[in-house]
Amino acid sequence: MPSNYRPYQPEQSYLLPPSPRDWLPDNHLALFISDVVDELDVSSFESRYEEGDPRGNQPFHPAMMLKILIYGYATGTFSSRRIAKKIEEDVAFRVLAAGNFPRHRTICDFRKEHLKEFIALFGQIAQIAKGSGLVKLGRIAIDGTKIKANASRHKAMSYDRMKQEEKRLEKEIAELLKQADRIDRKEDQEYGAENRGDELPEELGRRETRLQKIREAKKRLEQRQAETDREKGRHEGDGGRPNGKNGEAVPERVRRAG
Repeated sequence: MPSNYRPYQPEQSYLLPPSPRDWLPDNHLALFISDVVDELDVSSFESRYEEGDPRGNQPFHPAMMLKILIYGYATGTFSSRRIAKKIEEDVAFRVLAAGNFPRHRTICDFRKEHLKEFIALFGQIAQIAKGSGLVKLGRIAIDGTKIKANASRHKAMSYDRMKQEEKRLEKEIAELLKQADRIDRKEDQEYGAENRGDELPEELGRRETRLQKIREAKKRLEQRQAETDREKGRHEGDGGRPNGKNGEAVPERVRRAG
């Protein structure tokens, strides 16, 4: 095997865990949303948890839930199942979740239980983004009145026009949440309320049994390939070339890993 590859050790553990924020560039939208949420008052989301869960379950921090939902919706991810999956696979979502892995049901329920407060806070974030100079928050147009001409860029907006713009933004946010609700309902019907839809079968969920299944399947594949070779007149040591008519090209045999 060539030895000039860059190091690749999937099983290597970090001796000193890196800061998750270092995984993203400083100008990433996820970091902007995170900083804005940290500056806002989220006490209205915390009041539901003041008495605690009678079953002793610890709820996820509202700020974390808000960050993953707002970033998801701003970047076009409306399905709670897809958000839960992205927290496992997407660097930006991993940074916002900070080691938490809420299930899709938890994400969906959080939005439903805090819908009124969520809409209000989402609007605040959009207004702060606009006041900070952003024209778009991800895919959401937050400044529909932005004039491209440099000479007009800083003109004051009339009060009536400002109110119209606020109503447009509120409507757009409300539509995003309706879309998220429609998608979650559709996927609940398709997969079942508690299922995410991309789960591996139980026997493939554990590495020991997964490797066993993979090796068994690989062995069956090798056996089928060997039978195909015999049928086409191919023999060991022929370099993968057919020993039949017309010198037809055939695929290489599946070889056992060394």
